[in-house]
Amino acid sequence: MTTTTSIGASPGVLPTTTTDREKLSGVAKQFEAIFLRQMLASARKTNFGGEDNVFSGQGMDTFRQMQDERFADIASETGTLGLGKMIEAHLARLVQANAGETATGTGTATKQEAPANGI
Repeated sequence: MTTTTSIGASPGVLPTTTTDREKLSGVAKQFEAIFLRQMLASARKTNFGGEDNVFSGQGMDTFRQMQDERFADIASETGTLGLGKMIEAHLARLVQANAGETATGTGTATKQEAPANGI
């Protein structure tokens, strides 16, 4: 695997392999889209009393749901809110830290000792 540097990467974040970074980016965008869908669905549940008109009904509800899902997909792909980039940067730091611990032989799974008072 080849390593590449990322343009606009945070200082102190070492580059990971291209495929790992692409995977992180994809997962972060997917999470952002799911989060936006949930947020929009919650916002649509509000009722302001003007819902009983010609444009209300199951067909309009389905249309609004599809509209919200498409909006969430577009917003996550374009990075409008920036959540995906923040999640990607955080996950990259975690992956890099985990790789460093594995390389040095200091894994995170250590045996904890019981407290002296027996509790």
